[in-house]
Amino acid sequence: MRTANYRSSARGFTLVEVLVSLVILSMGLLGIAKLVLFSSHSNDSAYLRSQATELAYEILDNMRGNRAVALTQVYDTPLNTAPGVPGPCLGTTGCLPPALAQYDISMWLTRLAAALPSGTGSVTTVTSAAGTTATITVQWDDAAAQTVFGGTAQGAAAPMGVTLETVL
Repeated sequence: MRTANYRSSARGFTLVEVLVSLVILSMGLLGIAKLVLFSSHSNDSAYLRSQATELAYEILDNMRGNRAVALTQVYDTPLNTAPGVPGPCLGTTGCLPPALAQYDISMWLTRLAAALPSGTGSVTTVTSAAGTTATITVQWDDAAAQTVFGGTAQGAAAPMGVTLETVL
């Protein structure tokens, strides 16, 4: 037979305890979700930076392959230049080195626009007594990641850039 003392000494979880534990668990899960989102944006930003670096090295390799023309500043391109017509280097016929430089720049700018959000680049060569220095700059819009990191307001552009400088 059960008595009043038996009921008061019975142990178990009350509904309030269960609800408190569910709130604590859900807050932990929300924290993990935020961490995964932050990590995803970091990975996206790092991927874009590696793409930009690879594209900067690509035009530098093209310039080294066509060094005589690169030394005459034919590869120089200002920032935010739209890709031009690639020129006569598309067919099976050979092309002269200056036309190859124009082709290289056109294809590089096209790849920048395709691989990076609002991707653009510039090439500058400066000749001095020490030699000819090439400066390659690649820029893109990294607003998606920077908004999460708190560096930029929502909807504002967040230009990021990679600059590569070397002696040809």
